[in-house]
Amino acid sequence: MTAMPSHPPRDGEGDRARRGGGGHPPTQRPIVYTARRLRQEMTPPEAALWQVLRRRPGGLKFRRQHPFDPYVVDFFCREAALVVEVDGWAHDNPNRARRDETRDARLRERGLTILRVPADEVMRDAAAVATGILKRAGSPLHRPAAGPPPRSGEDI
Repeated sequence: MTAMPSHPPRDGEGDRARRGGGGHPPTQRPIVYTARRLRQEMTPPEAALWQVLRRRPGGLKFRRQHPFDPYVVDFFCREAALVVEVDGWAHDNPNRARRDETRDARLRERGLTILRVPADEVMRDAAAVATGILKRAGSPLHRPAAGPPPRSGEDI
């Protein structure tokens, strides 16, 4: 009985599946990777506010570091079409302020409302800031229904 030579299989051969995806380019947009990285590198004020918003206050779901190509917004609530941006000292720069205005205008064109919150307020009291965000998002159009709509002929 002769032994088979023990050579490792060449690339693409063998009885095991290849690992690592085969070197194909990613199918997701680069902005998605940017958003994922920003979720891991949140600033302390963003992290403090996220600890409150992640509990779905008022029944509203917020997403953190949500991509809106070509931008990534700090927090987004789809039900209220609300974008929340936490602004630190870097936003005081005149060049940054102009970029923020352009960015806000482009997001408003998509039908979104932008709420800018100072980072120092978040650090002082994140729960109070979240309450203010809920007031802004809590217009009657965005509250859950208290029951079925009235039948025709019934008083409202």
